[in-house]
Amino acid sequence: MRILKLNAIDSTNSFLKNLANDNRAENFTIVVAENQTKGKGQRGSEWHVDGGKNLTFSVLYGFLTKEINLFTLNIIAAISVVEGLKKKSNLDFKIKWPNDIMAENKKIAGILIENSFKSQQEIQTIIGVGINVNQVYFENLPQASSLFILENKIFDKEELLSDIINNLKNNLDDVKTLGEDIFWNKYHDLLFKKDKVSAFEDKFGNKFVGKIIGVNKEGKLKVELENEIITFFDLKDIKLLY
Repeated sequence: MRILKLNAIDSTNSFLKNLANDNRAENFTIVVAENQTKGKGQRGSEWHVDGGKNLTFSVLYGFLTKEINLFTLNIIAAISVVEGLKKKSNLDFKIKWPNDIMAENKKIAGILIENSFKSQQEIQTIIGVGINVNQVYFENLPQASSLFILENKIFDKEELLSDIINNLKNNLDDVKTLGEDIFWNKYHDLLFKKDKVSAFEDKFGNKFVGKIIGVNKEGKLKVELENEIITFFDLKDIKLLY
């Protein structure tokens, strides 16, 4: 394990990807930045952070498709973050599909996973994580919060990083021997709004209600609609309103 700590950078994902493409990064290399100027989020959005207050890092991980299902990697990353957070806080943490981290119904962390196929069976993945740790203000982001705001205390970012990285490493090792089902069960136990009637908006702006049943192995959200029809949605298809 190699950890590179940087002060200011555009994106830890982009920096680590360039290192990997130049063959200058071994497996499980980690890049941590105090400040990101162009952090990436889901759906092509930018992840804005307050310099020095939050935890932003990326992990390089290579694996074979026969070892881990692609979306299982997403859920292991999310579970590892939650497990690390639970070591430092008693807040109610949940995973909002596919892999945003919620605390007390507020978003405090996001995960962006970027995959590159190196061969037919070999995949190189960049796991990017951004956690709102000690940030105080979130301008025009009413659904965002931080550990500091919710607990009214300063958190040690280095300890949190160590806990999450160790969890991620152990979980990625364990899935090869224990199998994927144990992690899928954990993911569904932590799934935000599971078995609750919730409001959604589709890509055309139409709003509807449904009940989240779970997530399938392809990463699609399983929703029971008002007419009791079960439908599966991709991330680009719908947005959960909360």
